[in-house]
Amino acid sequence: MSGSLIITTVTRTMDYKRTNANITDASGNLLFSTNGAYIANATGDTMYNGTGLNPSIYTSNYPEGLHISQACLILTKPDAPGIYHLFHGTIDDQIGQFAQYLYLTTIDMSLDGTLGGVVSKNQALIADMLNVGKITAVRHANGRDWWVFCHKQNTNIFYRLLVTPDGVSGPDQQAIGIARYADIGQVCFSPDGSKFAYYWGEGEDLEIFDFDRCTGLFADPVHILIDDDNSMGGVAFSPNSRFLYVSSVEDVYQYDTEAPDITASMVHIAHWDGFYSPSPPFATLFDIAQLAPDGKIYIGTGNGTQHLHVIHDPDETGLACNIEQHGIALPKYFMNSLPNHPNYHLGPVDGSVCDSLGINVGVPEEVLRLGVQAYPNPNAGNFTLSYPAQNVVGELEVRDLSGRLELRERIPQWSQMHRVVLHEAAGMYQCRLTWGAHSAAVRVLIEP
Repeated sequence: MSGSLIITTVTRTMDYKRTNANITDASGNLLFSTNGAYIANATGDTMYNGTGLNPSIYTSNYPEGLHISQACLILTKPDAPGIYHLFHGTIDDQIGQFAQYLYLTTIDMSLDGTLGGVVSKNQALIADMLNVGKITAVRHANGRDWWVFCHKQNTNIFYRLLVTPDGVSGPDQQAIGIARYADIGQVCFSPDGSKFAYYWGEGEDLEIFDFDRCTGLFADPVHILIDDDNSMGGVAFSPNSRFLYVSSVEDVYQYDTEAPDITASMVHIAHWDGFYSPSPPFATLFDIAQLAPDGKIYIGTGNGTQHLHVIHDPDETGLACNIEQHGIALPKYFMNSLPNHPNYHLGPVDGSVCDSLGINVGVPEEVLRLGVQAYPNPNAGNFTLSYPAQNVVGELEVRDLSGRLELRERIPQWSQMHRVVLHEAAGMYQCRLTWGAHSAAVRVLIEP
């Protein structure tokens, strides 16, 4: 437990190294997960026909899970409930350190008593010399389809696929930015899909692009050389899509992507404090990063440790972002397996020429009211609120039954949960969440 964060464990047969992708239903119940070598269903058992992903010597050497960041990505097939696409790759050439294929595997959750099964596997969508991992996706401007990307090694070429109800089309190519050689690191889109970042800390360093969700094209690359000697790490955007965080082994930097000079906006927000977990030689360095459903950014340590770093307020400028080194104590060793998730809640670009499907991602009042829950309830003052994701910043107010305000906090956009700590007397309290003109409330009981 860290603050109001309660971490529970579930024993599973599947091991995770760096490669980790999973998907849940709308209620947050796990459907399946993968470590790049095979797929496990919700019970943790091997999914029907779920073995044999990513055929290669490298995969055979790591049957317990691949050591590749962003090597797997799961998307729902548009307009096909229960059908999921898994995009994945491995290392096909261990000398040249490149992937030869981007694969597609399709899962049908109606099989095996609704535990799911693989209906097609290892379909090669792209055959070329690809940079390892860094498979990512963003919602199309129509609010339904998906763009999927990977990068061609030794070039400045991005491969682009389009996922629609009719299947996966492409690949198409775009040459933009600097040439990328055999690299590690991480890529990510901003939560609103308007920006894209590519980071590897050796030579090429950081690039930030504008992105058009309608055309699927990158534009206006900004190349930033970071003055350190680090060769790996990660990137993550703040919930408001403004601030970009770069984790670079011994250091963490913040960039303001709305500044006239993004390079000059850099704030050095952390340097490794020398902490080991649980003892030498397992240093808690800064590695891959991920924006989580609670609106915080979590950063792996680059080693098999029992801690995570956390940026508590990533929408804030500079040191006000409140980074806490090794702030999350884990009950088990962690192998840098942060899941690879796009923003599944992103809707259409309202008013654009591609906003033609009549999709409205706004949450109806009744759905919002029923979707706000508190757990555990009753509690001793530490509890979590869950709610549907919203594309605007919200506000939480907690009042006692007399109407006296006990707590007011900001709710980050796109978040789905918020941890609350109340140091108040036992009794009933009302928690009201407000997003613009929409609000919903739930009562919690604090026990002595």
